[in-house]
Amino acid sequence: MAKTTKKETLDKKKEPKTETAARSWRPNKQQRFVLGCLLVLFSIALLVAFISFYINGQSDQSAVSQLDDRSEVVQNWLGKFGAYLSDLIVYKGFGLAAFIFVRLFFLTGMFLALELSLKKLKNIWFWDMFAIIIVSVLFGFFATSAPELGGTIGYELNLFSQDYIGKTGTLLALLFGLIVYLIFKIKLSPEKIQSYFDSTKNDIKTELSSLKTQPQPESAYNLEEFAVEEVDEEIDNIHLKTQDTQFEINKEALKPTISNSSEIDLNPVLKPVQMNINPVTETPVHTEEFVVEKPEEEDIIEENLASRLVADFGLFDPTLDLSNYKFPTIDLLKEYSTGGITINQEELEENKNKIVDTLRNYKIEIAQIKATVGPSVTLYEIVPEAGIRISKIKSLEDDIALSLSALGIRIIAPIPGKGTIGIEVPNKNPTMVSMKSVIGSAKFQEAEMELPIALGKTISNETFVVDLAKMPHLLMAGATGQGKSVGLNAVLTSLLYKKHPAEVKFVLVDPKKVELTLFNKIERHYLAKLPDTEDAIITDNAKVVNTLNSLCVEMDNRYSLLKDAMVRNIKEYNDKFKARKLNPEAGHRFLPYIVLVVDEFADLIMTAGKEVEIPIARLAQLARAIGIHLIIATQRPSVNVITGLIKANFPARIAFRVTSKIDSRTILDTQGADQLIGRGDLLYTNGNDVVRVQCAFIDTPEVEKITDFIGGQKAYSTAYLLPEFVGEETGINLDMDISERDTLFREAAEIIVNAQQGSASLLQRKLKLGYNRAGRLIDQLEAAGIVGPFEGSKARSVNISDLSALDQFFNNEQN
Repeated sequence: MAKTTKKETLDKKKEPKTETAARSWRPNKQQRFVLGCLLVLFSIALLVAFISFYINGQSDQSAVSQLDDRSEVVQNWLGKFGAYLSDLIVYKGFGLAAFIFVRLFFLTGMFLALELSLKKLKNIWFWDMFAIIIVSVLFGFFATSAPELGGTIGYELNLFSQDYIGKTGTLLALLFGLIVYLIFKIKLSPEKIQSYFDSTKNDIKTELSSLKTQPQPESAYNLEEFAVEEVDEEIDNIHLKTQDTQFEINKEALKPTISNSSEIDLNPVLKPVQMNINPVTETPVHTEEFVVEKPEEEDIIEENLASRLVADFGLFDPTLDLSNYKFPTIDLLKEYSTGGITINQEELEENKNKIVDTLRNYKIEIAQIKATVGPSVTLYEIVPEAGIRISKIKSLEDDIALSLSALGIRIIAPIPGKGTIGIEVPNKNPTMVSMKSVIGSAKFQEAEMELPIALGKTISNETFVVDLAKMPHLLMAGATGQGKSVGLNAVLTSLLYKKHPAEVKFVLVDPKKVELTLFNKIERHYLAKLPDTEDAIITDNAKVVNTLNSLCVEMDNRYSLLKDAMVRNIKEYNDKFKARKLNPEAGHRFLPYIVLVVDEFADLIMTAGKEVEIPIARLAQLARAIGIHLIIATQRPSVNVITGLIKANFPARIAFRVTSKIDSRTILDTQGADQLIGRGDLLYTNGNDVVRVQCAFIDTPEVEKITDFIGGQKAYSTAYLLPEFVGEETGINLDMDISERDTLFREAAEIIVNAQQGSASLLQRKLKLGYNRAGRLIDQLEAAGIVGPFEGSKARSVNISDLSALDQFFNNEQN
């Protein structure tokens, strides 16, 4: 038997004393009653604060962070304490589900005051907390339009769930939670449901039997006068047999009972009758359901319109600064074509016969052939006879080109969405597609897209319009002189004709220095640039690096704004800002789309290399959601020019004519671009099908007219300023004179030290400053040694730990 040491004996003696001391304090009756009353009153206060939050919560949002200021006025019925509690539990917590806390505190207070069993109270807390989570996650689906419904916790839990199991899986999980709650908390079971229906059925039977046994007075009328045949009393039920089914009618239920003084007892004759019943599909049930749906949609529309009309100031209009701005007219563009496509019947017939003869030489019979004439290419759709292999036709590409004496043909086998094989043959006399015909088309004018781009016309002579916001980035490639620069001008012109200067900004990089210089005239309308730079169009490769890094800073700032607004993309953010749900004093602003256009990207890579590649990769990966889109043009996007990481984020590709199949595969990951005819003939793909388009032609005089028209109108005071970027090699003057410091220097230092985060955007929000002044304050703080040096997209480090150390710092400076 093991001996017990002295230490173990002492520990055993101490344990009961410790447990006794821990359990010695228990609230007596008076204490429980007081605590219960306190919780009941607190629950009432919570209810008042929560209701007030949903009525006046928007006006108190900005005051919550300034509760220590006694002069700050809040609208909450419970004052600043109520505004803080509502913001913490409702807005930053569980939304509408927070009202369940009112019930919990009330019941807890009652249980304590009345000295009821606390075991039942634990069960109530568990299931109510379970319900709070379920309800807040459910309302998290509506966080983008009404964040106060689900709260921050509900939104984040909903988002976390959707990241792993999607929206459908989240709904199914919530449904499972509801079932668990009904079964274990409400004690709902299949037996209870069945017993409910059984009791309802018994009630109906009881009523019917009471009708049967009810005494009926003699009638004042004799039924024999009407020669009505009576039904045998022994017949209890009447059977109606039809073609599809059989109905059983209770005779007693058909006897009418009249409660007036002169009641009539009628026993009508009921005989089995053969009835022809129409099928269920011919009944007007679906029509009625459809009629019911229409007013529901109208109600929703009316409600939305009414909510806009009731708003205090209506929707915010970002175009008010240039409210008199006029879009360019279509007359500024030149019409090059001579009245549409001219169809040469002889050429079509000749090409058709040559195709058929060439295929017959290889024992390939054709069941049907059809021609579709486009601006520069004619598509011949053929349907081969049964048993012909498609690969056999595709291998005859060069033979068909030889027989047609064509510049280069392209075989599509098969055409996606059709049961045919396509052979594209260039026209002898191609028709030029003008920018005027594309811009003036109904498809472009009526396009409901965020950033519509009219590239040109397809083989079927339809205007080809795509949305840059959904691409989300575009890679253009092709040999020299095949139309890349004209394609860039077509893209920019499309956006100028469709978007207001407040809605889109361009960052133009032109290493050739001559392609995009015409857009200098619209600098204060549409262009964006770095502060303290002369030209908005960047032609110096050294400045490109700073611009790209500045766009990365802008991207990070925008993501911070989206996070604060609890939205996922720029469209939701701008909609929320227009609806006046975001406070401009908190740093929120309307965010225009930013389109970065880079011509001759290969030249940048040769001169700058990694310095350009890293910010381009960041923007390509992350910038889509916050409205920054890239358009990169290069001759050949090989691995040494565009890495695989960047290229993977450019699903939208435009390939002009190239010289080899290898170059075509480099651009499109498939061949075909080597068989184009040049002069704006292109292939477009967005990761799935390849579409052949004749790019719209726009000449230099047309671009000049458009820019003159826009530049002659009222503009903003400056171009759209991007955040200032200071590279590692550049610094600030650390010997800055104290007398030259900003008047807000000390206040800015206190804000930075409190937040322990040195960023210009923080000063912008807190002090309501512009970016330039906030940037100068950061430079002065760095010169004073309060914040550290610039560290890229990260916030600067703060060298002073607290306000007392800051006061000592200023005292030492004065001495």
